[in-house]
Amino acid sequence: MQADKADVLKRLNYIEGHLKGIRKMVEEDQYCVDILKQTYAVKRALDRLDALVVSGHLKHCVKNGILEGRDEEVLTELDQLFELSRR
Repeated sequence: MQADKADVLKRLNYIEGHLKGIRKMVEEDQYCVDILKQTYAVKRALDRLDALVVSGHLKHCVKNGILEGRDEEVLTELDQLFELSRR
């Protein structure tokens, strides 16, 4: 799990840096298209972060929840995540 956590934190730092860069671009009245390119990059980075967190959740939390007999709770959480992803 530590490797997953380290990767998540690394990605969060990357996203945070990108957001600070976008803020600076806005403050400096940079060209809109250039700003949008950066926001799209952040969206893609967030998607990759989501995929990493979901993968870790499936490998660790879901597996452990089922082994502990919390099948219904685990399935309800997965259904909630699925619904959130569709919005």
